[in-house]
Amino acid sequence: MAAQDDAGQDESTGPRRPEFLELFFDLVYLLALIALASKLINRLSWTSAGETLILLMTFTLIWALTAWAADTFDLNRPTVQGQIIAVSFGSLVMAASVPGVSGSHGLVFVIAYLTIHFGSSLYYIILLRDPAPRTRSVRIFTWFCTTSPLWLTGAILGGWTRWVLWAAAITIEYIGASLGFPTRRLIHPPVLQWRLAGERVSERYRQFLIIAFGVAIFGAASELTDQRFTASRGAALLAAFVTVIMMWRIYIHQAGEKLTSAIATATDRSRYTQFAAVAHVVMVAGVIVTAVNSQLVIRRPSGDTPPTWAAVLLGGPALFLIGRGLLDYTVFSRVSWSRPAGLAVLGAVAAVVHLLPPVLVSTAGTLTLIGVAISNLLAIRATPPRPMAPPIG
Repeated sequence: MAAQDDAGQDESTGPRRPEFLELFFDLVYLLALIALASKLINRLSWTSAGETLILLMTFTLIWALTAWAADTFDLNRPTVQGQIIAVSFGSLVMAASVPGVSGSHGLVFVIAYLTIHFGSSLYYIILLRDPAPRTRSVRIFTWFCTTSPLWLTGAILGGWTRWVLWAAAITIEYIGASLGFPTRRLIHPPVLQWRLAGERVSERYRQFLIIAFGVAIFGAASELTDQRFTASRGAALLAAFVTVIMMWRIYIHQAGEKLTSAIATATDRSRYTQFAAVAHVVMVAGVIVTAVNSQLVIRRPSGDTPPTWAAVLLGGPALFLIGRGLLDYTVFSRVSWSRPAGLAVLGAVAAVVHLLPPVLVSTAGTLTLIGVAISNLLAIRATPPRPMAPPIG
């Protein structure tokens, strides 16, 4: 589908790899993920975890829509670059509002969030003459007109009502995104309105995960600088670093490497990339929880392990393995046995966590990931898997 205006790009000549501007855009999301991890560790509770999840979903939705739009618009055009930079600034405001989002900064967060979506949609509606992406922008604008009252009302009311309304709003938006933002006039949006290049999209997903890895390493190192260095804290730092390395190794094994070709050969690229996006969001959530895990253990490596700590120490690796299993199924139509096996080991550790200090619980999670990584290497040497027809497109 060739673009018909100065903002579009021809599919045959458009860039297949992410542009430098997109990497600049990612810098803001590094700050956003650090802010989310800090929010969770500063008030560790199930309520705070739910709030952090809602905020993470807002950032990932903006990031995903921006990444997908890059396949439609020519990022070398100053007009498009200006819009991406504006989204970056709006995201920066959102990230800066995270520490106080439960209080007076909640309204600032919402205004920045809605401004990004409404501003981007209106910008492309006015700028574009090509009907397909312009129609898509109209549909996105319509959906956010539906959810904006929930966001604004929640920001004004505050308290638990705020988070209930925000949870409803982001859920509606994710449902809309999964369906292609349908409207009454266009119940089933054409697949070609989301023209996606496998190399670009898969690499953007990998880059987002790398940002999360960076947050985990940064969090562990920065926490250690504020503490007295001891052998147990050094062990906790080593466990944190090895955990990130093992997550990286598990990710790139097979499915992470073959995602590009899998997207390229899928008959429904839009649906396929949505499933891949869900898998990456779950993995990113796991990495963020692992970042909190590392800081908690470095802060207090010995003593008892409270239930909330146990959930964080084992929940990070568990979420990552769940997301990685989803990616397995997306690419190969099956899930490697090492994913549920790793989850079973983590469950066994959870049964005795009250007997172990935090540093040993964290180390158990690290050893579990090492076991999964080793099993991957042994399995590929024994029976190299062949990609199967994706079950979702």
